[in-house]
Amino acid sequence: MRVRARSQTRALLGLFTNSGGVLQAPPTRRNSRSDQALLALAPVLLRLQGLCEKGALCPSPLAPDSMSKPMSDSFPHLLESLQATSPGTHVVNIPDSWAQGQTTYGGLTTALALEATQRSLSDLPPLRTAQVSFIGAAGGTVQITPSLIRQGRSMTFAQTDLVAEKGLATRAMFAFGHSRESAFSEYHLPAPNLPDPEDAGLYMRGPLAPTFTQHFDTKLAHGGLPVSGSEHSNHFIWARFKQPTPNSVVSLLALADMPPPAIMPRFTTFKPISSLTWIVNLLDDQPEPFRDGWWLLQSRAEHATQGYSSQDMIIWGKDLQPVVAGRQSVAIYV
Repeated sequence: MRVRARSQTRALLGLFTNSGGVLQAPPTRRNSRSDQALLALAPVLLRLQGLCEKGALCPSPLAPDSMSKPMSDSFPHLLESLQATSPGTHVVNIPDSWAQGQTTYGGLTTALALEATQRSLSDLPPLRTAQVSFIGAAGGTVQITPSLIRQGRSMTFAQTDLVAEKGLATRAMFAFGHSRESAFSEYHLPAPNLPDPEDAGLYMRGPLAPTFTQHFDTKLAHGGLPVSGSEHSNHFIWARFKQPTPNSVVSLLALADMPPPAIMPRFTTFKPISSLTWIVNLLDDQPEPFRDGWWLLQSRAEHATQGYSSQDMIIWGKDLQPVVAGRQSVAIYV
């Protein structure tokens, strides 16, 4: 029975691509009768996954063996392998372990774009804002080209394109700014009262977890699992890198987009969904994690109508101080 469940799961996973950590059925196979039968199994498999995570059912073979991935796939190694091929242009090969179906996890492409920008443009002040558009599929060998838009006394703007085999995949606009004296130093985002990582529930494990999530430890502090018919649209997730990773704004961006869209737990069956844009505002120029590499990520859906959903995204770090405030626009097909 377990062997059959695993084979059905693999077949189900073959129907989907990923965007924002969410499974998406490709149009070319959507009308197949066998595919429809497998899609109908999705809610059952999700419940099986939840039982596996609680240790109440099947053993670990259903969960991906994240520790078996080579160290060469780790985020620090990817940064080391980012090579300058000409002034202002960098190239890197993205391993399959960072995949979201037929593309690459958006947090990684954004982080690589920022790293290439910081290497190409000298004397940049701290990053204050990133505006990212996920335009096409990324994967394999990609070329990253930053362009200086404007450099003033306090602010510098740069645009960075990440181009893959099929063309432009990601375009990011970065705003860097020096600190200045201000009459204000206050936050209006109260710290949530939630379980610490050690006490939170398991999250994003099992056969339906997107491939790239093998690089992260994740715990659900509050909210629901994707495609579980949850009543929740506001989710809090503890996340950190599995492999030792130096703390930086670049590595924080690589982790910050890990949660699936906040509306996804409201789904009762799998339907296509895709992240369109991502805005990230840095609230601290030297953010530090809560402890032991853990960050608390909040994702809150504001609405879902006419095939789109808008959501807020907050990240808390040391002493549960907010370090990132973001927004994301998501296309949904349900």
